[in-house]
Amino acid sequence: MYRTNVLCCAGTGCTASDSALIYDNFNEALKKYGLENEVKVIKTGCFGLCQKGPIVAVYPDKVFYNHVKPSDVERIVSEHLYKGRVVTELELTDEDLITKEKIYDIDKIKFYEKQQRIALRNCGKINPEDIEEYIAVDGYQALGKALTEMTPQDVIDVMKASGLRGRGGAGFPTGVKWQFEKDQPGDEKYVICNADEGDPGAFMDRSILEGDPNAIIEGMAIMAYAVGAHHGYIYIRAEYPIAVQRLRIAINQAKSLGLLGKNIFGSGFDFDLELRLGAGAFVCGEETALISSIEGKRGMPNPKPPFPAVSGVWGKPTSINNVETIANVAQIILKGAEWYAGIGTEKSKGTKVFALGGKIKNTGLVEVPMGTTLREIIYEIGGGCPNNKEFKAVQTGGPSGGCLTEKELDTPIDYDNLIAAGSMMGSGGMIVLDEDNCMVDVARFYMEFIVDESCGKCTPCRVGTKRLLEMLTKITEGEGTLELLDEMEQLCYEIRDTALCGLGQTAPNPILSTLSHFRDEYIAHIVDKRCPAGVCKSLLTYSIDPDKCKKCSMCARGCPADAISGVPGKEAYKIDTSKCIKCGACMSACRFGAVVRK
Repeated sequence: MYRTNVLCCAGTGCTASDSALIYDNFNEALKKYGLENEVKVIKTGCFGLCQKGPIVAVYPDKVFYNHVKPSDVERIVSEHLYKGRVVTELELTDEDLITKEKIYDIDKIKFYEKQQRIALRNCGKINPEDIEEYIAVDGYQALGKALTEMTPQDVIDVMKASGLRGRGGAGFPTGVKWQFEKDQPGDEKYVICNADEGDPGAFMDRSILEGDPNAIIEGMAIMAYAVGAHHGYIYIRAEYPIAVQRLRIAINQAKSLGLLGKNIFGSGFDFDLELRLGAGAFVCGEETALISSIEGKRGMPNPKPPFPAVSGVWGKPTSINNVETIANVAQIILKGAEWYAGIGTEKSKGTKVFALGGKIKNTGLVEVPMGTTLREIIYEIGGGCPNNKEFKAVQTGGPSGGCLTEKELDTPIDYDNLIAAGSMMGSGGMIVLDEDNCMVDVARFYMEFIVDESCGKCTPCRVGTKRLLEMLTKITEGEGTLELLDEMEQLCYEIRDTALCGLGQTAPNPILSTLSHFRDEYIAHIVDKRCPAGVCKSLLTYSIDPDKCKKCSMCARGCPADAISGVPGKEAYKIDTSKCIKCGACMSACRFGAVVRK
């Protein structure tokens, strides 16, 4: 029995910032001070507040250390854990994250106040590599309840009544999907967890798998029991090595305890689970492409019907749900459909996890009830844009979604409201953009991603998106025309209406939404040959204001193209635009605001 637990974030973000070394240093320092039998150091999943990582939390003291470095560890051990004096310099103290009482403990962090963590309930709280810690927080009780107290139809009825909809983007009712598979004839059926998270800036599923892998195993076992399947696959991209490792550990531990395999809980129900690693193709997030990849074929979508519930992997009935959807299942079975249906909005029940990134103070992972507004997430949880920059837009739904502006900030988030506003929820990526972002360039970025990730099976996506990228590139380079803009918009509608799969059909969304909200920026690029945000290099010009120039030569010394001339102390400096490569080094070097970018 330990008097103190030290929780070290071991998610991907903190691991990249030496949290593994922090963990090792804690164990060494505890031995040095003779505390190894009193204090336990635990690796956990993501705490969510990624901006402040690496994070170390101390319980039961409720102390939240942020931006911890390996060199800080001995001071925390000697001062806090040995002498009982909190190291206040390492505590979270940001005013936008701490309540007015200035009591710096975990319960006072405003980042979490409006969150309701269901899918993320154990992330940052338990050791994901120890199944006993999961069991200690009611893990596998829902599976036991389902197998010993409920029929498969009972389970499906609970899922239907809960209102849980797929969190992968489509929002299809989970219980209805399971019912379709259950009603199919035959004894050989499958269940699949779609962990092929490919949206730029999205890390929701990865964090759940890294922080609470047993929640996915338990949820899949319940799903398999409900639909009549005895084998399941977790399809996960190989570029998630920490998640893969922890899933393997969790699966082996579950098998050793009889929670996977034959006759689970003595119920007569058998279920086995295996991992299938994907190569990171965005299109494999589409269910029919995912199935092809599991079967060893090239990951390319197929026309529907038949739907996977009728003919899926190996031609057998198959249910596919994404990680976040499955992470809710055990809690719904354990706490009941009414509990879950009481959270959220009329048509969108429960909570939603978002990866909040971009131009935002508090980047990280947030889980909020459906119906929470964009303004609450961006300003009250995210802290708004840094450096007093003005909010411009938020991109939701990744490459398949669209941007929303100040006018939509009070929109309650749910499936229908976001679509009505011109975007979509998608899997949960939320990228905040400020006044320094060029919306034409943002559309070009997403289109470049889509072109790279197109599987090439259908002409509208394979060829059409490439033409869109070429058109956007011309506009950002000052070669666009109003006729080209009309052609681009028309092509967007043609691709949307004719592409084979949902990924191709939604590919034009970033262009259509930026045209809807920021057409004036497109016009400025085309007519004025100017980028209002000062991003598109080909449309920029640099000059030096002679009245502000201090003749210090810093700009000239920083110029890699030798495009700046002048006499130190005597003559104001000038930029030769024919030589200027528009790198911005002169602006960075000047401390007096004399360099002007237009």
